[in-house]
Amino acid sequence: MKDWLLPFLCGAATGVLSAWGVGGGTLLLLCMTLFLGVDQLTAQGINLLYFLPTAGVSLLFHRKNGYLDASVLKSAIPFGVVFAVGGALISSAIDLSFLRIPFGLFLLAAGSSMLMRRSKHG
Repeated sequence: MKDWLLPFLCGAATGVLSAWGVGGGTLLLLCMTLFLGVDQLTAQGINLLYFLPTAGVSLLFHRKNGYLDASVLKSAIPFGVVFAVGGALISSAIDLSFLRIPFGLFLLAAGSSMLMRRSKHG
């Protein structure tokens, strides 16, 4: 198999899932660390680069379809930027192994929450 084929397939699959609202960036992070042997810090950086165009396209389509609330955006963006920068600074200052367990627990909690919500409504 070509060296580029598996990463391409992972990116394409997570891109499609992301378009469906499944959280493709998280899946991409898992694919890179589990299947492609990318270290977690590099995978997180790639995931951020992956997120930017995905979020930009989503934002354009949400705006086109009238799904954006300007007052919510105006209040959320400054706090989001401050906490994103703060989180990045904190995460770069602490040991990487310390972040793995909380991140895994977060993924388990998020997945469980989604499953519980679907089973109640489905």
